[in-house]
Amino acid sequence: MTVLLREAIGDRLRHARTNQRRTLRDISRAARVSLGYLSEVERGQKEASSELLASICEALDLPLGELLHKVAADVSAMDNVEVAPVAEKVEAGKRRAPERESAEAGELEGGRLVSELIGNDLADLRISPPPRMSPTLRTTISAPKMVAA
Repeated sequence: MTVLLREAIGDRLRHARTNQRRTLRDISRAARVSLGYLSEVERGQKEASSELLASICEALDLPLGELLHKVAADVSAMDNVEVAPVAEKVEAGKRRAPERESAEAGELEGGRLVSELIGNDLADLRISPPPRMSPTLRTTISAPKMVAA
């Protein structure tokens, strides 16, 4: 599985910011970077220059070397993830989500982690989609009842 460096860097920057419970606006002001550009860097849509990365890391109180070390570990770990092919079925104009097909067929989707790579560095990697909310868990909130005086 190939991971783009800009996506791995963006994930780590967002992880550091959210762990500190800081907003994009706060970091963009401290780093003197536009809010929109910082958001694009975090989403892996823009490549950040070394000067920009240094400024963002300084705003996050995160040493640049530590960021790069964690990103290298993430990229290395993702290189060792094997992804199983998913057969996609199409029925008369209907298209079903591949993860639903695999779950219904009793198969596993996605990759498998190599046991010697499991550790804290892999805690925030997103390998599979988040679980879907069951419709039975949803509730309806009605308008408050008015009491006559």
